[in-house]
Amino acid sequence: MLHTMRWFGPNDPVSLFDIRQAGCAGVVSALHQLPVGVEWPVAAIRARQQLIEADNATHAPLHWAVVESLPVHEDIKKGRPSRDQYIANYQQSLRNLAACGIRTVCYNFMPVLDWSRTNLHYEMPDGSRALRFVWQDFAVFDLCILKRPGAEADYEPAVAEAARAQFAGMSAKAVAELTNTTLLGLPGSEEAFELTSFQAYLDEYKAIDAATLTANLHYFIQQIAPVAEEVGIGLCIHPDDPPFPLLGLPRVVSTEADLESLLAACDVRANGITFCTGSLGVRPDNDLPGMIARFGSRIHFVHLRTTKREENPRNFHEAAHLAGDVDMYAVVQALVTEELRREAAGEEMVALPMRPDHGHQMLDDLHKKTYPGYSAIGRLKGLAELRGLEYGVRRALAEANTTISQQLVAAG
Repeated sequence: MLHTMRWFGPNDPVSLFDIRQAGCAGVVSALHQLPVGVEWPVAAIRARQQLIEADNATHAPLHWAVVESLPVHEDIKKGRPSRDQYIANYQQSLRNLAACGIRTVCYNFMPVLDWSRTNLHYEMPDGSRALRFVWQDFAVFDLCILKRPGAEADYEPAVAEAARAQFAGMSAKAVAELTNTTLLGLPGSEEAFELTSFQAYLDEYKAIDAATLTANLHYFIQQIAPVAEEVGIGLCIHPDDPPFPLLGLPRVVSTEADLESLLAACDVRANGITFCTGSLGVRPDNDLPGMIARFGSRIHFVHLRTTKREENPRNFHEAAHLAGDVDMYAVVQALVTEELRREAAGEEMVALPMRPDHGHQMLDDLHKKTYPGYSAIGRLKGLAELRGLEYGVRRALAEANTTISQQLVAAG
């Protein structure tokens, strides 16, 4: 696999030299400074590339391997008449990225919020800190802080009652912290939604159910994927995080059936998947190694992390990369097998770009300000573990093939 790390640009506390020293050859980045929906100009793309490659002549080379993300405007998700102009801008951004040599573009179709958590500093047994989602805490925000109309129907009566009791005992500081965490903006952004205006964003989705959002997603991909195919870009959707409905908003990229439907909506190689084991792994009904075997040719980008479901299975936290509910050995074995298939078939794009995702905040990073889930040392630890696992898988497969070949020769 092509080992990469996400880099949020010049303001990221993790430097490009940190990424080099972690052993990466690729950088995952985006033009976060541009408003959602505008065309990405060639000049801005090349400026980011030049920044990433500035020290390549004297140090281990880096290149911009993956765009994460080229965001989808909300009007596209809502199916508004203005979507066609935003789609045209998106198509041109893909052409401009391809002209600069970038071949992999990640996006998501989650309405309003990106990934959602209720605790950004959950203390693990070793003293490191992880991201966590607690269903009851989310109910506290929804029922007692936001007071969303109709929210009561989305929670079990016992959860709603416990949430109200919890809220009654919370300090103003705890309420503010939960509010700010829930309303956190996109990764890499310093901005969050304002509570006073947040309900208005949700209200715009009142008439949009899962079937409508799915139709809008399929319309989008039917306009976008042929352009990506034409210019040689692998377009890859990120699954919902977490993979179940929140705040009355539908989630339509959460299961194998969702992904199968999307791939069939525009059956070209460019219409692909960002295979995020953390997001998909929250649901026990997602067979991750099997999904890799079935969707392998359409996987263009990989996020390797694992979550741990708690006593209430809607609660989960980010586990260490080789722990948690994801069978990471089986996942990496399936990914390596897919790369070997591509190599045997003579395909041009063999190596899957992979990044370790949502590392724990630990060691010296506990005393630094970092983007939630994107501290340097936790991701370095995760990448080191994943690289070792990949090495072991490749060695085991190679030795098994050698043994089989020797047995065939001996059998004459």
